[in-house]
Amino acid sequence: MTEFTGNFSLFIGRYSPLHQGHIKLIRTVLDEGGKVCIGLRDTPKDDKNPYTIAERMGMFLSEFREEIQDERMIIVILPDIKEIVFGRKVGWGIRQIKLDEITENISATKIRKKLREKGK
Repeated sequence: MTEFTGNFSLFIGRYSPLHQGHIKLIRTVLDEGGKVCIGLRDTPKDDKNPYTIAERMGMFLSEFREEIQDERMIIVILPDIKEIVFGRKVGWGIRQIKLDEITENISATKIRKKLREKGK
């Protein structure tokens, strides 16, 4: 198993599909010189989640090949979590990154709806 060093920023999601909003958000941290850990939720394939875990992993491998090869990004598969719980003085923080309004309005729900209408 590879040992990864340094602090990572954790992004948790379904990424179903990985879209430009996700990409821009993740690249914000990478462009700051940070490392990224993608917590890819292992959701069942259904109308809300039309892509398998393998398909979603492939989306990341295609978009972030260089960052993954350089170990600036790692991807871990998580169970379909319902919440994140923490105690006090955990040694890490929570940060919200605000993007431009156009990017903030990108919706995977709307993308999935359009894909269903087109027959995927």
